[in-house]
Amino acid sequence: MTNTKMKVKIILKFYAICIACCLTTVSVADANSKLEEIVVTASRKDQTISEVCSNIAFVSDLETISQTHINEAMQRISGVWISRGNGQEHLTAIRSPVLTGAGGCGTFLMAQDGISLRASGFCNVNELFDANTEQAGRIEVIKGPGSIVYGSNALHGTINILTPLINNQKSISIEGGPHDYYRAKATIGSKNWRLDVNGTSDGGYKDDSGFDQQKATLKINGHAAGFDLTTVMALSNLNQETAGFIRGNKVYKDDSAVRQNPNPEAYRDNKTARLYSLMTKKLDDGSEIKITPYLRKTRMEFIQHFLPGQAVEENGQQSVGIQSSWYFDQWLVGIDAEFTNGFLKEAQQNPTPGSAFLVETIPAGDHYDYEVDARTIALFAQYDFDFSESTRLQIGGRLESVNYDYNNRMLTGRTKDDGTNCGFGGCRFNRPADREDSFTNFSPRLSLTHLLTQENQAYFQLSRGFRAPQATELYRLQAGQSVSQIDSEELDSIELGFRGNTGMLNFDLSIYSMKKDNFIFRDTNRAAVDNGKTSHKGIELSLNYSFNDRLSWDMVASYARHQYENNPALSRSLIKGNDIDTAPRKTGSMRLQWQPSANIESELEWIYMGKYFQDPENLNEYEGHSLVNLRAFYSLGNNSRVFMRVINLTDTEYAERADFSFGSDRYFVGEPRSLYFGFSTQF
Repeated sequence: MTNTKMKVKIILKFYAICIACCLTTVSVADANSKLEEIVVTASRKDQTISEVCSNIAFVSDLETISQTHINEAMQRISGVWISRGNGQEHLTAIRSPVLTGAGGCGTFLMAQDGISLRASGFCNVNELFDANTEQAGRIEVIKGPGSIVYGSNALHGTINILTPLINNQKSISIEGGPHDYYRAKATIGSKNWRLDVNGTSDGGYKDDSGFDQQKATLKINGHAAGFDLTTVMALSNLNQETAGFIRGNKVYKDDSAVRQNPNPEAYRDNKTARLYSLMTKKLDDGSEIKITPYLRKTRMEFIQHFLPGQAVEENGQQSVGIQSSWYFDQWLVGIDAEFTNGFLKEAQQNPTPGSAFLVETIPAGDHYDYEVDARTIALFAQYDFDFSESTRLQIGGRLESVNYDYNNRMLTGRTKDDGTNCGFGGCRFNRPADREDSFTNFSPRLSLTHLLTQENQAYFQLSRGFRAPQATELYRLQAGQSVSQIDSEELDSIELGFRGNTGMLNFDLSIYSMKKDNFIFRDTNRAAVDNGKTSHKGIELSLNYSFNDRLSWDMVASYARHQYENNPALSRSLIKGNDIDTAPRKTGSMRLQWQPSANIESELEWIYMGKYFQDPENLNEYEGHSLVNLRAFYSLGNNSRVFMRVINLTDTEYAERADFSFGSDRYFVGEPRSLYFGFSTQF
């Protein structure tokens, strides 16, 4: 047995002995009822979980996690996998496979305080790095189609980053880790305002990689015209040197290859700004109005190192919008509106290396240059009907219209930027002529909750989610496709769940079945088409057990099947009935939190990733992995403490994500054992 494995075994035995000792002295204490937890994501207002007629989960111990990547925090929610890319990049899976491209972001709604991080139709797969998750108050997640207050993109799930509460806190935190990782965080506030700022520098585990990142959130409380106001300004900046996949069968286990970066030229620069005011007013008749006007602006530039030619893409958007909700009697009604101007440019500096076909069909020069004016208008309503004191029915729906006005700022067609033709039948890229497109969708929803006992509840829901096509799917055409004739994706979901607590055990169990129609993808001819059908079935479990006030344990687990239900042109083979690629059937994690004394806290975490197929044909498979993390805190008194984290304690060789493309396995390599130290103080 290696020294590392021996040390880990000793640590695990130590924790087991501690548990046994605590169990012999444990006194039965009432656990906080899960049904009394306050959440806001489902209806845009504070409500207890017992009032939510669907699943909802949250992560509130973000200070303990102190994540260097959003992946580390989201491991604590069943059925969710934020796949870590290089640096701060990521892909998302919520009751779904890991999805890529425009469908990988348009399928999920990422929000801050209920406001989407990006405009509808202009998403980015990495957009969670826009939000200040490092200093968030909590993160709430609805899995499956979102509630009626969310429209396009709230298909497979909604992640809502909630800003922290305003208080008199003043704090500073500094930490360091491997490969020149440094981070500083500071908070200052009073009874009416709060400022959270942080900055990170990472030299990168792989060659020619790393990032610098800064984020700030300013939150101010006030009053105007009878409204209670909470105004938030959020800023972020990311400058990243990006490392790409490494290729070869199980090459993530090759010590000589794991630090290699086949794309040292790759980079990503991203800037975002959001400003909004949460306005609330209670009327004399007991009803309540919530209005949230907002502004949003983003700019991004990166090299498409994953494509032949490695063109540089620039994109951006600026939006103005308003959300409104009226709560009266047993009704919730509202109107949302958003207006966005977005643009995209793609230009290639050098000739494409490789075959004569690639050189000719992907020439140097400008490929795309367009802008889109988008308008989104939505109406929604929901009625709550109480059958009895124990049973409540919710019925509602959302009607949403999305309109795009596209303006091509280059020559139309498959030509080079100077108007000359490409060989071999034409350029790979195709620029459609100016046009307008509109999409109207209706998402009905029926939910039922039944109080089994004072502390336990069953919930049931039927719902439909949708997403309109993204601008890139409509106007960034390729090959012989001159007009994109695609429609909105739709997903129908049925779910049954049970939640509550029994003594010291909190639990949440849900069973779901979903069918998605019209899913959008690029076929084997690189055309954007929408004839895909998939199914998604699973069971999810969350448990939390408090032995006493110093020892607790929690677990999340998911078993799911994500399958193709027809034979879309993702492959030249028949794939109906196959598992969707990058869709592990089994995922989960467990944590043991132990406070051996008043000034020491610790957490041991185990993360499990099951095996999954890397291709639609199900011919290549990643074997899965297990990871162990350790976190510990020591109080120095005077509101100061030191802390440390050991990520990948057992030094497991693993891949953060694996796929199979162009005839070979590709991996984002998981980092080896990493030790972080830090100091924090409040004053």
